[in-house]
Amino acid sequence: MQHAGAAAPLKVDIAEKTFRSAEGVTIDALRGLSFEVRQGEFACLFGPSGCGKTTTLRILLGLDQAFYGSYQLPKGGSNRIAAVFQEPVLLPWRTVEQNVRLALPSGTRDMDLDGLFDILGLSSMRSLYPSELSLGLARRAALARAFATEPAILLLDEPFASLDERTADKLRRLLMTVWSTRPTTALMVTHNLREALLLADRVIVLSPRPAHVRGIFDVDVPRQARHVQALDDLVSDFRTKFPDAG
Repeated sequence: MQHAGAAAPLKVDIAEKTFRSAEGVTIDALRGLSFEVRQGEFACLFGPSGCGKTTTLRILLGLDQAFYGSYQLPKGGSNRIAAVFQEPVLLPWRTVEQNVRLALPSGTRDMDLDGLFDILGLSSMRSLYPSELSLGLARRAALARAFATEPAILLLDEPFASLDERTADKLRRLLMTVWSTRPTTALMVTHNLREALLLADRVIVLSPRPAHVRGIFDVDVPRQARHVQALDDLVSDFRTKFPDAG
């Protein structure tokens, strides 16, 4: 069930989530998963593949209601939830700009998006169709669509997976730029430790399945100072605290 309120911007308390495999075996996905994300914070869920990170996002998006527990979503402003997935999920018969504007409430679809398109490097591509975009550009369009709604919370499910490292790193930094200009509470799933340490204020470390929180790693280095050596030092500090995580 979902509980709404103002006690915490995002509060997750999932007692149990199970599902049946194709062979009919009951699998414990989440058990005793509890954490909070503060207002305006960028947090990452980090853990081994298959531990339940995406399942957690699906619950928060209301796509999976077969669980025991509760969660509380942020309130205030638009009260909207935006999500960015591994696939851009753009309508192929709509242009980039049309895809972005379709996500807006009907009364705001003529709002000025010039600044957003400019930050994401899409100003000259607004009239292109998804088939004319590289995967990296399509993912920029997906980010534009999410931020255009000015959401109360942004959920991201490994949005840079399957990209080459150069393209992925450029998109991570674009994400930070647009998030800094349009701040919102954000929760991102990743199994890439350096990505988590580059982007997040805090990294929420999950155990293997059934997932619960092993601990929290606070990233106390300012984002503008997270260059290669600083990230190396953060990785070392993280591995000292969580030697077998991920």
